[in-house]
Amino acid sequence: MSWSSPADLRAQVQRLWDRGVLLRATVADDVINWPLRLSLRLPSSADLAARFEAVRDWLPVLAATPRIRIQWREWTHRVQGRQRLPESVWVDSLADALAMIEKTRAAAQFRQLWQHTQGAQPALPAWLLRRPLQALELADRWERLLAIVGWMQAHPRPGVYLRQVDVPGVDSKFIEAHRGVLGEWLDLVLPPEAVDASAGGVAQFARRYGFLDKPLRIRFRLLDPSLPSLPGCNGLSDIALDIDSFAALALPLERVFITENETNFLAFPDTARAIVIFGAGYGWEALAQADWLHRCALHYWGDIDTHGFVILDQLRRHFPHAVSLLMDRATLLAHQTHWGEELNPARRDLAHLSEEETALYDELRFDRIRPHLRLEQERIGYGCLQTALAELVRIPVTGRSG
Repeated sequence: MSWSSPADLRAQVQRLWDRGVLLRATVADDVINWPLRLSLRLPSSADLAARFEAVRDWLPVLAATPRIRIQWREWTHRVQGRQRLPESVWVDSLADALAMIEKTRAAAQFRQLWQHTQGAQPALPAWLLRRPLQALELADRWERLLAIVGWMQAHPRPGVYLRQVDVPGVDSKFIEAHRGVLGEWLDLVLPPEAVDASAGGVAQFARRYGFLDKPLRIRFRLLDPSLPSLPGCNGLSDIALDIDSFAALALPLERVFITENETNFLAFPDTARAIVIFGAGYGWEALAQADWLHRCALHYWGDIDTHGFVILDQLRRHFPHAVSLLMDRATLLAHQTHWGEELNPARRDLAHLSEEETALYDELRFDRIRPHLRLEQERIGYGCLQTALAELVRIPVTGRSG
């Protein structure tokens, strides 16, 4: 039976709730024009002739739906004679709509949040209108979030770590967990000079609002024992430096390797005038500050899967001369017994791959070899790596300007 049921009518009202429309209507009069007409699927003339008993059973069920008003019409059927059938269904008020889907209490809570926020932070009700459902989800944390905003207004660009924000009931983990909503709020309430517009997203929350952030460190290994030791690192090959110190390095290097796997990083073979960088934990923007990398041959070794090529594509935006290592079709086919599955492959086009890399990326993203195929870099034979490096060192490194 395709005729509207009470559940169908409630679902229409529920969709208005799910879109935030009913919550907005609790604080703004111009959101919905009441009464609200609901869509209604009615029996046809053929239904009345062929399924009259079913229609007769359907009518009282529809009529018993709470919180609706049915507009009826008299209708004469050629077989069944004069009948009284629904013409339209209406919800007369916001109170009826909320009661119909059992959201009266939640709407009252939203109104309380709205009224309180109007007094505490007059710029924020605009956010509640945009994200009313999220506001309800945050109701139990609302006071603490408002307190953080008030603290930031009193201490714009504070120059301290999040751990040092002194707000009752708030610790750094709470702030970190709510950086998304806090960022949206702070953009509304803080003056423009207190916001670094060049920093965006959750990852750059600290920089955007003037907090200190833990220094980012780049970890690398010296692959040539003859390379000079760094001050304070005598005898050490595994070193981590902050971004500025890494950018200031002045080592006689010809090659730099980047790998995403820590085991591969630790076991990377010795190579003349070379280092290997552990690529986990920071974006390529950190490496981009090291101009000297543009004067070295740069090799990236990632997984042979769609995301491995996405990372390579991102690296090439900063270092167009970077080349891939062991990310080719021959290596993939030579390790078939070690193939795995990539759960969420990337599908978008990539603009910074070579012709050969693009061909393999397309085979992976379009499942031409096998659906969701991947080969993790740590599953590639160590001998293959040694052979690839031996071939590389026979190729002269040409100078590059950067």
